[in-house]
Amino acid sequence: MKVPIHLAIILDGNGRWALKNGFIRSIGHKYGANALKEIVSYSFELGVKYLSLYCFSTENWKRDKNEIDYLFSLISQYLNKYCNDFINKKIKVIFSGDLSILPNETKLACDMVSLKSKNCDKFILNICLNYGSKNEIIRATTNIAKDVKNGLLNEMDIDENTFEKYLYSNGLPNVDFLIRTSNEKRLSNFMLWQISYAEIYFCKTLWPEFTKKDLEKAFVEYGKRNRRYGGV
Repeated sequence: MKVPIHLAIILDGNGRWALKNGFIRSIGHKYGANALKEIVSYSFELGVKYLSLYCFSTENWKRDKNEIDYLFSLISQYLNKYCNDFINKKIKVIFSGDLSILPNETKLACDMVSLKSKNCDKFILNICLNYGSKNEIIRATTNIAKDVKNGLLNEMDIDENTFEKYLYSNGLPNVDFLIRTSNEKRLSNFMLWQISYAEIYFCKTLWPEFTKKDLEKAFVEYGKRNRRYGGV
């Protein structure tokens, strides 16, 4: 089975799963977190080296405040609970997005797991929180302009490699394979630069129901793709 080096997943369908099963939307995030634990571990077991997860977008602030509060509390619990597990498996945890406006409890958990896992060197788990690709690109462009103005960067030296150094994903290869669950067929402002030549896979399964078998099925499909990168 062919496995992507950099896998990205849009974790979609928690709320719909909850409503389908008679729960309030927030409970779907709890079951989604259970699926996440299994899929993160299994992805690395299968040979993925970099895993990027879209957990909360810049647009998700439009949701009900109680749901948002519950989700961030759950994220904090998840990071605190599995920090030692990440370290034992040599998983370095990094974050993409503007963490400055997150709840303090969540920021502390992010800082803690980043610090404790910083020397792990086997896998990288990139958790995207308060992330939007358009914002990321504008941020990169603004910082490049500042560095040019301050004489730290020559405008003639700006190319794709230079630009990528200003992205949150600096140091990560571009995405090979993007999975989106819940049968929604859109990118939702996720890693638009990094997925420019990624293979994309949409599946009907809601995220809390996504299992190891579903991941294997996706990878089988990935193995059938002919990645030409614009060539013939």
